[in-house]
Amino acid sequence: MNPITLSKIAEMSGATLMAGDPSAQALRVCKDTREIRPGDLYVALRGGNFDGNAFLAEAASKGAAGALCDDEPPTGLPSSFGILTTPDALAGMTLLAAARRSQLTLRSVVVTGSSGKTSVKDMTAAVLRSMLRVTATKGNLNNHIGLPLSILDADREDQAAVWEIGMNHRGEISPLAGLARPDIGIITGIGTAHIEHLGNREEIAREKGDLLEKVTASGFGIIPAHDDFAAELRGRTAGRVLAVGIGEGDLRAVDLKPGLEGSRFVIEGEFGRTEASLPVPGRHMVCNALLAVAAGVLCGIPLELCAAALERTELTGGRLTRLSRKGATILDDTYNANPESMVAALETLGAVPVNGRKIAVLGRMGELGPHAAAGYERVGRKAAETVQTLICVGEEASAMAEAAKAAGHDDARTVADHAAAAEMLSGMIQPGDLVLLKASRSARLEQILQQLD
Repeated sequence: MNPITLSKIAEMSGATLMAGDPSAQALRVCKDTREIRPGDLYVALRGGNFDGNAFLAEAASKGAAGALCDDEPPTGLPSSFGILTTPDALAGMTLLAAARRSQLTLRSVVVTGSSGKTSVKDMTAAVLRSMLRVTATKGNLNNHIGLPLSILDADREDQAAVWEIGMNHRGEISPLAGLARPDIGIITGIGTAHIEHLGNREEIAREKGDLLEKVTASGFGIIPAHDDFAAELRGRTAGRVLAVGIGEGDLRAVDLKPGLEGSRFVIEGEFGRTEASLPVPGRHMVCNALLAVAAGVLCGIPLELCAAALERTELTGGRLTRLSRKGATILDDTYNANPESMVAALETLGAVPVNGRKIAVLGRMGELGPHAAAGYERVGRKAAETVQTLICVGEEASAMAEAAKAAGHDDARTVADHAAAAEMLSGMIQPGDLVLLKASRSARLEQILQQLD
């Protein structure tokens, strides 16, 4: 963020500057006093179990320039510490981000979808950085708090932004997309993530498609060609829509050669033809890469440079990260899970040649509601086709083991928790084996890795 005076922050956020030097500058916006650096503006947010207003003294002691707060500040704060009061600190931060966005001349690429958002965000940022100065969402700060912080992290010198937005209820995408003002909107796909709250995939498609409605007539939408809702998504924007896919679409991957260390393929379409490789396995990851390349060529980056940038992509952790334990290869895909991403990960496992066995350790999938039984059955049947051993962690995940057995699988097991899974896996794996770990974040399957060390 470029430095902003406290008086200007008050004006942009609708706050009142109650104390401090109006000409003092804030260098960064921070919502967590554990991460405060000298010169930061601390935003005192409230949550179900915390009140950021209680930490103003700590922010001041760490050198923050001031705080945006919505409660009476404590006594004894340094006279130089800026106090900006507002009825709602989150609303004030959002107004500040909206005003800041209007000052930025960068090209905005905004990513949403049922799965793969963060991977596509990481790949797109890598592609655009081959020619442009880029700001991007850190980690998965993609909600009503994370997006304003990401916008406020941008500099006037940035030429492009790659911002990720997510949701779990109807009506959340539209205001976030309006805040981000996308020049390019990417939908990674329409699956069943959060179906508990939205009821069906049609509603999920409508919610995700709200992003494309915020793309101007001069902008672009990018979608997967194979998606069930591709035709509906095309109709949601006045801009041009590019479809990408393996063997189909305006931008296509052909001659796909999968491997444990990644995939090699050829990208072709109206923008040319070039060879490419991706340092992460999975057919679905190739589709994610095509979404990123499409954004790159639309931003004026030659196809060959886009392809070369894919080789340098570093994905946020827990997304098919390749590790080694006891001579076996572990694919750590523990960041999150839904039926579509589970099936995609299992298909990745099935397509990779190995010397040993293929083992899947799977946990619960969240927010499926009444659709949980069908989701677990789908995953269990796919596991029966692709792995020699299936270990399901927790009572809820046991439905996958039962579905695998019903499909004829003879080694599907259920354990109580990640500790039991680690113990079983530790006594089982051998050099040459390939193991997939995947579940929703709440299952915390990454702890299995710590116990295998």
